[in-house]
Amino acid sequence: MLRTLSIRDFVIVDSIELEFAPGFTVFTGETGAGKSILIDALALALGGRGDASVVREGAAKTDITAEFSTAPEIEDWLSEHEFGNEDGGVLMRRVIDNAGRSRAFINGVVATASQLRELGEMLVDIHGQHAHQSLLKTDAQRVLLDSQAGLLEDAKAVAFAYKSWRALARQREEFEANAKSVLLERERLEWQVGELEKLAVKPGEWAEISTEHSRLSHAASLIEGAQEALDVISESDTGPILSQLSSLVLKLGKLADIDNALKPVVEALEPARIQLQEAVYGLNDYLGRVELDPERLHAVEARLDAIHSTARKFRVAPDDLPQEYDSLSAQLRQLADASDLDAMRAQEEKLKDAYMNVAQKLSKARAKAAKALGQAVSAAMQDLSMAGGRFDVALNACEPAAYGIEQVEFLVAAHAGTSARPLAKVASGGELARISLAISVITSSATATPTLIFDEVDSGIGGGVAEVVGRLLKRLGQDRQVLCVTHLPQVASQANQHFQVSKRSSEGRTMSNIDALDAKTRIEEIARMLGGIEITATTRKHARELLAS
Repeated sequence: MLRTLSIRDFVIVDSIELEFAPGFTVFTGETGAGKSILIDALALALGGRGDASVVREGAAKTDITAEFSTAPEIEDWLSEHEFGNEDGGVLMRRVIDNAGRSRAFINGVVATASQLRELGEMLVDIHGQHAHQSLLKTDAQRVLLDSQAGLLEDAKAVAFAYKSWRALARQREEFEANAKSVLLERERLEWQVGELEKLAVKPGEWAEISTEHSRLSHAASLIEGAQEALDVISESDTGPILSQLSSLVLKLGKLADIDNALKPVVEALEPARIQLQEAVYGLNDYLGRVELDPERLHAVEARLDAIHSTARKFRVAPDDLPQEYDSLSAQLRQLADASDLDAMRAQEEKLKDAYMNVAQKLSKARAKAAKALGQAVSAAMQDLSMAGGRFDVALNACEPAAYGIEQVEFLVAAHAGTSARPLAKVASGGELARISLAISVITSSATATPTLIFDEVDSGIGGGVAEVVGRLLKRLGQDRQVLCVTHLPQVASQANQHFQVSKRSSEGRTMSNIDALDAKTRIEEIARMLGGIEITATTRKHARELLAS
């Protein structure tokens, strides 16, 4: 549950520190005092969108921190994403500066806004004050039913199966419409692949054969140069370098025995003698391997010419011919598979059957969930001054679509003896608000989210109905934490914890303030909600009666 909420420089809030208790908590105050701003601030800490406009005028940044107690699944998530959890809680923080730059933190560790949202959805469920308007949209009705029944993953599986099926169906339709051009493209690819297959260029062959050609074409020069070097070093009639150097090293070695000052010279010359000897071995070995081979040179030149001309024909580098062969072969295989119309139709039918299987499974689950939701909302309507009213969830068959093979539609009969008709055509504003509240409470009961927030979802309700709504929310607060922004005294009187939001002016600036009410101040606030600006002994009496009930 939510333990504390700290807000700094948010819209018209200067600085607020709130501590929350379990059960049912309400926020009340004059219109425009900033009741919903608190919910907006919490939503921002939970990863909601924000920009520089949320920073209080004249401030450098908005800083919002929300502290929650955790459950095992929350602790597992924190551990998986490497966010600390030393005190058995979770601290979510959001900072936005007046340039619009945003930073997010979880337990003091830098996080992304998407991580805040993912964690926030596990901790808090917010029902906005305009939630009832979305109930008029069929897509929202379907999502609500699937969410209530835990069918969102099944719905995703249906959407994926539909996408796979329709993608192949479009491919088959395109092939049928362009069969002639596909055939020509296939013939072109067959010819190109055949050319490359006949040439059979191996990866790296161009570099290898180019090196071999260079060696063969310069064989005479290579032999002549190597032999000349060998003569000068070790075979010259006029005194080869190696022999002269060896004699010199021997002579200086004897002299070094007489004068140690010559030893460094001997030590410098000896490696040179060894290196020259190694060069002689290397030249002899090289001359033993290199030979003039005109036939091989001719064959290599023919291969180079074939590879080069083919590369020019295909407009690629010679080194890229093997990759070009692989690419064109893959295209040909794909086109061959695609051009097999019978195989395409069989695969399309297979994908359609797979879609229908998951769609029918989803339909059965939706039918069960629709019946349960209809009964639950109908029962709640009886307590909300809609005696005899009935709520149904219709599943109307439709053409296969990404969302399934039926369209979800909420139907309502506001009074006994009337036929159920689409929600948008039957319900008045007040009835729609009551039905929306009933659905919100029922769907919230089905989730494991520990904190539920209702932001003026009781608008359009009054009198005895408002008292029933308050009892509903209080009963919901017995199982989890419920926060509610309300303007109804009948709802506020049912709360376990009561905060009053007010506005004050300071130095020409309007600021929002919030106070936790005790028993005495709570009577004054409920009386204000009952009687308006002027509070009388009668309104105070009525306030005490409401609180006592």
